Amino acid sequence: MIKRTFTNKQALLGITIIIALTLAAAAAPLLSPHNPNRIDVLHKYLPASSAYPLGTDQLGRCVFSRLLYGARYSLGIAVPMMLLLGGIGIVLGTAAAYIGGKVEQCFLIICDIFMAFPPLVVVMSLVGALGEGISNILLAILFSMWVWFAKIVRTYAGMEMSKDYITASRIAGCSDARIIFHHVIPNIFPQFIVYLSTGIASLILMVSSFSFLGLGFPAGTPEWGAMLSEARSSVYSHPLLLLYPGLCVLLAAAGFNLFGEALRDITTPEGAGE
Repeated sequence: MIKRTFTNKQALLGITIIIALTLAAAAAPLLSPHNPNRIDVLHKYLPASSAYPLGTDQLGRCVFSRLLYGARYSLGIAVPMMLLLGGIGIVLGTAAAYIGGKVEQCFLIICDIFMAFPPLVVVMSLVGALGEGISNILLAILFSMWVWFAKIVRTYAGMEMSKDYITASRIAGCSDARIIFHHVIPNIFPQFIVYLSTGIASLILMVSSFSFLGLGFPAGTPEWGAMLSEARSSVYSHPLLLLYPGLCVLLAAAGFNLFGEALRDITTPEGAGE
């Protein structure tokens, strides 16, 4: 699978974008020519120059520096949150599929109740009740999104549990833990990685949309969605201020989507033979 991944052009493009964004986020303090939060109204709306590679915004802040730090917010929130959601999904979904019976039925009913409400509506309702703040945003996303990952894992695990080798493992005397951790989870993990990769792209878009609406982040935070929101007032006079963060969001989402879609092609039987 690894060899096929590095020979797939789409996967390579996605990996390249992801690595570039990760390096930009990690090296932001070294690459940023200015403090992203330093306000200098005497230098507002400056054009691109050697001192300000992408110019300055309405408050005289370096746009290039803010974009670099924005990668830290987008990736620093989306990736850990996705890993947490994935861990919850693996545990609950696999347990429900393995136990089966009434436990699985109750699990599916709970999932259907949660999935009846769009995540955006749930998050906005919880933020309205809990108040703004990054921690409340993360808690709201976790509360609204866990069910999607748990149910998809339950579907994958349920398909795996119906295969003959699971029955053979039980006849051979394998323990429940061995069947789950040595057979079921390793076999569903490639498909789940695909879902996680595309899910990171969705989370990046979700976080940016929340900050665009003014939820979660303090005013002036160098985050791509917040930069889009601030640039709305100057969309006609300085459209580049809207273009730069929009392209960053698009690029980040495209990188993870490209990688995820390539992995889906590679892990399918048709793609495996290529």
